[in-house]
Amino acid sequence: MDNSNSEDFCGVEPNGDGRMDDPASTSSSYKLLGRQATVHQMVGGGKAADVILWRRSRVSFGIVVVATFSWLSIERSGVSFLSLCSDVLLILVVLQFIRANYAAFRNKPLQTLPELVLTEEMVNNAAASFRAKVNYMLLMAHDITLGKDFRLFFKVVIALWLMSVIGSLISFVTLAYIAGIIISITIPALYDKFEHRVDVCVGVIHRQFSKHYKIVDESLQSRLPRTLIKDKDP
Repeated sequence: MDNSNSEDFCGVEPNGDGRMDDPASTSSSYKLLGRQATVHQMVGGGKAADVILWRRSRVSFGIVVVATFSWLSIERSGVSFLSLCSDVLLILVVLQFIRANYAAFRNKPLQTLPELVLTEEMVNNAAASFRAKVNYMLLMAHDITLGKDFRLFFKVVIALWLMSVIGSLISFVTLAYIAGIIISITIPALYDKFEHRVDVCVGVIHRQFSKHYKIVDESLQSRLPRTLIKDKDP
């Protein structure tokens, strides 16, 4: 078979040993989401990142099993998510209250619970981060309503349409289970394992999409009145 047929979609060819050659010489070093840090740093670092990337496989597997069991219980029982959370918290509070009183009755030392206190620095950091995100969303809405960014408008329309379709097909609990547990604990781990190959593939797709977008954008601008184009230019 000809060697030219062995090239895959991402433009990576196997060498004589069956391994993939480094495509850095044939494509730019594209990084997914334009990241500069490692995958471990992007997901927060520390023990939480180890769980997400399956470096603590037992804990990660336990989270998936518990989340799957909880999701199946909610879906089959027909109980609402709010009622289930209230029942679980009620049971925990009652058990903790009984445990404390039983320890006091038997004159046994009760293990102290850590105090949960929000410091002023934590609140200020959260408020500053929330303010920055809200301002960014308002700026996006301003640009969309004025028609300044066609690419941003296209992304928002596609995202809202997909959310509408997904919301009509599955419940909120199922969406939270899939997006919050399954995707968040599998996609980062798979990307961490196949990071180089994914970056190459996404880079090829990104270049092709940008090329077609440029053609569509130029076609639309050519059909607009010149006065409108001048008004849109800064």
